[in-house]
Order: sequence, then C-alpha cells, then structure tokens
Amino acid sequence: MTPDLLTLLRQVDTPTVCNAIEVAEGKRGFDAFTRGTLLASAPDAPAMVGYARTAKIAAVAPPTEPPEVIKARRMAYYKYMAEAPAPAVTVIEDLDYPNAIGAYWGEINTTVHKGFGISGALTNGVMRDLGDLPEGFQVVAGSIGPSHGFVHVREIDTPVEVFGLRIQPSDLVHADRHGAVVIPPEVMPRLQNAIKTLLETEKLVLEPARSQGFNFEEFSNAWARFEKART
Repeated sequence: MTPDLLTLLRQVDTPTVCNAIEVAEGKRGFDAFTRGTLLASAPDAPAMVGYARTAKIAAVAPPTEPPEVIKARRMAYYKYMAEAPAPAVTVIEDLDYPNAIGAYWGEINTTVHKGFGISGALTNGVMRDLGDLPEGFQVVAGSIGPSHGFVHVREIDTPVEVFGLRIQPSDLVHADRHGAVVIPPEVMPRLQNAIKTLLETEKLVLEPARSQGFNFEEFSNAWARFEKART
C-alpha cells in the first residue's frame, strides 16, 4: 500500500470504501463487511486502517488452563501485537458473544496498543473507560460495560469473525462508526483512483441538491449526469 493511498483511506469513511471497492470491481455485490450496529469509542474520529492482527478472548467463565499457560499466552499476544508491521489494526473475537461481559478494551489496554503503533481495535466484545481512552486510538466494539470479568486470551494469529465478517490475519481492514470492511487485495492497484472518481461523481448530485431552489428538474438533470459518469 502506498503512503498516498493510506492517507486517502484514513480521510474517507467506511461506506465510501465499500462503494469504491464496487467501482474498482466494476460491479455491485461486494459483501466483505460487518452486519448489525457497532459502537465507536470516538464517533467523529477518522477511520482506522491497517492489516489485521487477530486474537480470540473469553471472559464469562474463569480459564481452565494452568495460570502459567494463560500468562504465557497473554505475553505472547502482546509480543505479537508489538511486532505488527504498520499500519496495523487489532481484531478481537470475543467467544462469549452475544453474551460478552469482559471489557478487554479500557484505558490501559488501548494505551498499550497505541504505544505499539496499532491504529485501533475492532471487536464484537466490550469496551469501557470511555472518556479516558487515548486520542488517536479508535475502538469499534459490540457493547459497553464496566468490568473485565475473567477476560483471557484463547487464541492468537487465527481467523476470527466479528459481526458476520470473517477476517484472516493480515487482511486489510477499514473501520469506523459504521462498521468494518476487508479490502480485497486485487482491487488495491485501482482503489485510489476509484475513491477519487467516486467522490467527484457524487458531487454531480450533491452540489445541486445543496443549492438554493433545488427542484425535481434540476435533480433529473443532475442524476442523468451522475449515471453517465458512472458508466
């Protein structure tokens, strides 16, 4: 991924990326996106963009493995995150979902991950400490709660599923308050132009619609120009 494309991806929202992927593919039907409503720790913050560093956690019940095994896996998890090539996004599947209770993402864990250079976190699990999370580290989660429960890491660097979206380690993820998408590698060479084309094309309708005295005739003419530009 080029620096220019990374900068552009951080400037646009996830719906724009969804549409741009379809522009790059030349067809509708792209479906590698989350389903349902997620919660963003900082709804007005820019999108997180990065290659997925994945793990699975659980928190409802205490771990059954020996404490030294749990501790070793947790340290292995942090080493894995610390060594993530930039840009990176942490993606955590909470195995207790839809009854997740353990807030893995609070002030300490978000600050540690930000220090590692991670762009943000995507999870179907729980976040807490809203208002105390570090600026510049977005969490997009399934719920908000007060406690960490018996949270512990179960798996590292494994395929995960978050709100219907299957994510492999190293998949390129774009996420914001709308949800998340996985960007197909085959569209990457065309994605930057697709985003710019999409934004320019949308202006053909948006600018007239925002003008004084906009009416159906102006809409009809604008829509005709819009459809012509998309073909």
